[in-house]
Amino acid sequence: MKLRLATRGSALALTQSRTVAAALEAAHAGLGVELVILKSTGDQRTDVPLSSAGGMGLFTKELEQALLRGEADLAVHSLKDLPTQVAPGLALAAITAREDWRDAWLSAASPSPWQLPEGAVVGTGSPRRRAQLAVKRPDLGFVEFRGNVDTRLAKVEGGKVAGAVLALAGLNRLGLQAKAAYLFTEDEMLPAPGQGFVAIETLDRGEAFELCRALNVAAAFAEASCERALLARLEAGCHAPVAALARTHGAQMHLKAFVGLGPKPLLLEAEGPASEGPALGRDLAEKALG
Repeated sequence: MKLRLATRGSALALTQSRTVAAALEAAHAGLGVELVILKSTGDQRTDVPLSSAGGMGLFTKELEQALLRGEADLAVHSLKDLPTQVAPGLALAAITAREDWRDAWLSAASPSPWQLPEGAVVGTGSPRRRAQLAVKRPDLGFVEFRGNVDTRLAKVEGGKVAGAVLALAGLNRLGLQAKAAYLFTEDEMLPAPGQGFVAIETLDRGEAFELCRALNVAAAFAEASCERALLARLEAGCHAPVAALARTHGAQMHLKAFVGLGPKPLLLEAEGPASEGPALGRDLAEKALG
């Protein structure tokens, strides 16, 4: 039997998709998985900020359309790119174990952002990262930073900016973790909701859904669902200044969130049963909305 896996063509997307393909083939004897490489809107429009390029689904819409048209059986996404409302007819079949959730500082000029000279310019296209950096360093300037990991690394190493912030998960998956000059703590920089998770999307309840369920990690699905529920209740979108980190500890789940939507950034925490992760996320969002 063959499954067709829809993926973006970036080095990171291909690495993630090949890992999923190999895991599926190992889980199901006789199964073969072939990649269907597509170009997303976000990949094509690197000249404008993400917020101006069409909003949510920039890196996922074309893959989802391939599923709905029957041109692919499953799609692999970085979960943080996936809108909180799954498209009608589709479902998240699996979320794999979380890679390191932290953000990394890359710079040829400074060992950390806290040691930058006043007024230094940092490259990032993320309002979440800008908002959290600005809490401790309101003097910093920011420029839009788009493109794949290699493109952004080249800009940093070429001195285009004093430094940039990238997800450590992506660097790890590409074997580039040594490029990180500094790793942010959770007190300095919380991740995007879903950061570090890989999601597998299929048609709702079809054969591919059942096959992909073998790769689902229950704790990862619970934590991701909690973070996405917070984002959904805030109606903020995946490119908003909102960060969240949910962690399970036995039967309990702890959620920490940064919400930079109002005039004053909020840092909130809550704890509850791990089995009620989405409710925990929604309740914390209600507190933020106050």
